[in-house]
Amino acid sequence: MIYRGVPYSVAPTVEPDVWQWQFQIGDDVKTGKTRTRLGAMAARRVQSKIDAALKEAGTATVGHDSVDAP
Repeated sequence: MIYRGVPYSVAPTVEPDVWQWQFQIGDDVKTGKTRTRLGAMAARRVQSKIDAALKEAGTATVGHDSVDAP
């Protein structure tokens, strides 16, 4: 899947309600796990992490709807 130009993946683990996620921005690969029953919620959590990583990196994003005020 791709969110704001960043490829990411979310997959269930053998442990119930635990999802493994991964995304990469440039050479920086982030991985982790999140606990939720819904795959869509796990994906949304990864998207939030991508938003935070892009903001921290100061990287322009594809499809970013907000505009910074001057």
